[in-house]
Amino acid sequence: MTLLDPARSTGADADVTRSLQEGEPNGKPMISGHKRRGEQAALYLFVVLPFIALIAAVPLMWGWGISWLDIALATIFYVISCTGVTVGFHRYFTHGSFKATRALKIYLATAGSLAVEGPVIRWVADHRRHHAFSDREGDPHSPWRYGESMGGLTKGFWFAHIGWLFDVEHTNQDKYAPDLLADRDLVRIDRQFPFWVAFTMLAPPLLGGLITWSWAGAVSAFFWASLVRLALLHHVTWSINSVCHIVGERPYSSRDRSANFWPLAILSFGESWHNSHHADPTCARHGVDRGQIDISARMIWLFERFGWASDVRWPKRERFEKLAARRATEVAAGKR
Repeated sequence: MTLLDPARSTGADADVTRSLQEGEPNGKPMISGHKRRGEQAALYLFVVLPFIALIAAVPLMWGWGISWLDIALATIFYVISCTGVTVGFHRYFTHGSFKATRALKIYLATAGSLAVEGPVIRWVADHRRHHAFSDREGDPHSPWRYGESMGGLTKGFWFAHIGWLFDVEHTNQDKYAPDLLADRDLVRIDRQFPFWVAFTMLAPPLLGGLITWSWAGAVSAFFWASLVRLALLHHVTWSINSVCHIVGERPYSSRDRSANFWPLAILSFGESWHNSHHADPTCARHGVDRGQIDISARMIWLFERFGWASDVRWPKRERFEKLAARRATEVAAGKR
């Protein structure tokens, strides 16, 4: 992997998550075991099958169409599973951007599991490892791992986007997610992951079949609200790992090449303001500048209003002004 010059800590790393997101926390090895053959087979199934459905969606829409019920079910399940990942898996469980009631914690863990991006504890361990070594040796999905040539970057893009998922090594959860392993609720939901996968695949066709009282309604809902919805969500999520570390603007100083990429802001619910996030990882809002849409931050705001979330780490303008000034200095000095 091509190593990048690590910049100074941007401040948020010094907070409560620093020991889990930087360097070599608690002295334990970074990798713990390998994926079993069954896990690999299931991974291929739930990555490849929805992707095939997504490719087939265009001609099917042209010749067959999509019902308003399909759109409604796909939208509902997309919103639930996407916010489960962005608000739950990412901003809450990984970075501790706010505190949640037990009921909200359990909801976010189950909702994120419906995205079929892996069990909650594994997801968090992988992402904390990403922040610990972002765009450096040890990052599980940096697009820069094969160098900066066109060929190397092309290979790196596909690795960061999807190839890293098929890596047989497991990130050590004892090292990167000991707090989650100590939570009985999360351990239980983590172990129930196969059930949540079955639920997210079968609930839409069950609803579609019951509402239309037909097999056609069930099959159509399965295609659009299960397969196509998951494929779209997967590729939006993976684009944060690939696209948002190559293309976009870097207004704030960070330790890597993360970038803000506005075209993905709505579909990713604000996750594509990725440079802002890496500049201040524990901040609950990623779209920190005027006009930057961040649906996940608005959800957290609503949770706070209802009393379900507290101690929310909202952005501090003076901090981002300092990060912007530091970035301007870096650009003047010729740093990327």
